[in-house]
Parts: sequence; C-alpha cells; structure tokens
Amino acid sequence: MISTGNDIVALKAINIARTKQLNFYKKILSNSEKDLYDRQFSDKIPFENFVWLLWSVKESTYKYLQRITPELVFSPTRTIISQLELPVYDAAIKFEGQGFDDKTVYKGVVTFGDHTLYSRSVIGEEFIFSVVNQEDSFENTCWGIQLIASVTSADQSKAVRIILIDRLKAIFPDDNLQIVKSPHCYPVLFKDGVEVLIPVSLAHHNHYVAYSFQID
Repeated sequence: MISTGNDIVALKAINIARTKQLNFYKKILSNSEKDLYDRQFSDKIPFENFVWLLWSVKESTYKYLQRITPELVFSPTRTIISQLELPVYDAAIKFEGQGFDDKTVYKGVVTFGDHTLYSRSVIGEEFIFSVVNQEDSFENTCWGIQLIASVTSADQSKAVRIILIDRLKAIFPDDNLQIVKSPHCYPVLFKDGVEVLIPVSLAHHNHYVAYSFQID
C-alpha cells in the first residue's frame, strides 16, 4: 500500500535552550542518534536543528505508517534514523515540487520495527520540512510549503487544505475535491463524494503549513 507522510517545524517557534536540555531531547533522540550527531554532525549543523530535523522525519514516518496501521502509537525514540546525509551543495529553497534534487537536501534512512523508510528534508532559515517514502526515490512525491498569516489551528487546517486542493486541481481539474479526516484522524481525499486512492498528508506549525501526496 502506498502512503505518504510529511512534517514541518517553524524554527522561530522552537525553544533553543530547552531543546538542548537532556531531559527534553532524550524524549526525541535515541542514544545511537545522539552518538551520530557527536560523531558526524556536531561541526556541521546546530544541535537544536538536528533535534528538530529528526523530529520532523519521525513525525513524517508516523503519519506514513498510521495509514497502514491505524492503531499505531507515536514513539519517537523507537523510530530510528540510522543514516543521514548532508546536502552536497546549497541551493535556493523551493516551496513546491515533485521529487527532490538529492544533492540539495538531507537524505535519511529511518526504521520503525520491521519497516524501513527513506526521508528527504529541507532546512531553511525559518523552517525544517521533511517527507518520507517507502522507496529511496521521490519522483512520484508531490509536496508544498506555504507561509500563512494566522497561527490558529482552524486557520492552519483550512489554509493547508486549500493549497493542497489547488495543487490537486492539476490532476482533477473539473472535479469537486474535498479533504476529509478519517476515523483514525489521518486525511483522506474525496472526489465527487468518493474516496480517491491518492494518499495525502498535512502538517502545520506556527506560520507554516505543508502537504505531501503520492501519485502512482
């Protein structure tokens, strides 16, 4: 079964000092991930960005797997990033795309139980955005990010649905599209009242909203 999962973290909304406290970050990072940072990334990325990068990948993984296993419970320290590659070079941040230029993003491998997924992440000045997929190829993964004025949950939820439906109109130009919350709380796409087997994922934090969907 194909799925999708994404997450976004607004960096201006995080508490840097708290993020660096052991009692906080140990709820997100496993011991092996803290060792990974100390060995390979301590001179390349601020620790707080590393913590929230891994959080965004783990949250994306949870969203991906929840569609397959609805009763799944989010467990950050049991969701392990075993590999992480830095971008080869810097590039202008894009806010919409299909797939990624692998040389300009963070590439990861993440495991949860028997599942192995792959991640792509972008770190900008104001946000961290991640998407996961079951294959180490994202050519069929569509995604988008948008800055909005409001930070209320209702406005965030409304805004991300609007921009996702606008993007999906390229595939279904004349249809009535709607994003509905499933009984297990993940979003589902409906076209003219009938569920469409295109998995969608929504995320928001502070002034940023983001989506992903997977086409076959």
